[in-house]
Amino acid sequence: MYSEVVVTRKGQTTIPAELRVKYGIAEGSRLEVVDVGDGVLFRPVKSTVDLAGSGARFATVEEMKKVLDRLRDLDVC
Repeated sequence: MYSEVVVTRKGQTTIPAELRVKYGIAEGSRLEVVDVGDGVLFRPVKSTVDLAGSGARFATVEEMKKVLDRLRDLDVC
């Protein structure tokens, strides 16, 4: 899919509706912005619910608690 959008004077733009639906981006959604070298990537930030259990193979319980506490501070829901 190809879409072209306009950036406003304040640096704002509109994500096309089809992409908002496809990626579950709703009003108030948090997006991370990644510099990929030749452009910018916007992707939804996963909530703590999305991440539950995802790091069990890679971290200790204490490390996961620290990560979850940090994510809870960022969650607006």
